[in-house]
Amino acid sequence: MKNFKFKINGNEYSVDINEVEGQEIKLDVNGTPYIVTVDKEMRAQKPRTTTIVSSAAAPRVSAAAGDVQRASAPNPNSAAGGTKVATPLPGTILDVFVNVGDQVKAGQRVVLLEAMKMENNIEADTDGTVTSVNVRKGDSVLEGDTLIVIS
Repeated sequence: MKNFKFKINGNEYSVDINEVEGQEIKLDVNGTPYIVTVDKEMRAQKPRTTTIVSSAAAPRVSAAAGDVQRASAPNPNSAAGGTKVATPLPGTILDVFVNVGDQVKAGQRVVLLEAMKMENNIEADTDGTVTSVNVRKGDSVLEGDTLIVIS
């Protein structure tokens, strides 16, 4: 279960997300249960490693403890069309650093995402050629949305 605090028009709300099944989310808002249907299916996805950008030296953060990616493990985002680079959390795209046809290296910064008032570098997971750029500066994205595809 995830808990979020929202302030909307001066009113504070405590939102507990209890269950996500496809397009349906079961949650409690200030203790009142609701079932919310979203316009596209929500899917759980393993968080990606991101780098926090700030004026001070920021540590590199990675997935939750115990959520280790091994070099020998297959990439869960690999598909026939290439490797998808997805957003690890909801936010706003501040900049896109690649275009279709660009060559990228694993670990190269491809997108800058603002989430929770912090800037996060989204990096390529693999070497290859960018075959699709699905976002542009100013777009709002949800956790798990595909930003670019690399083949």
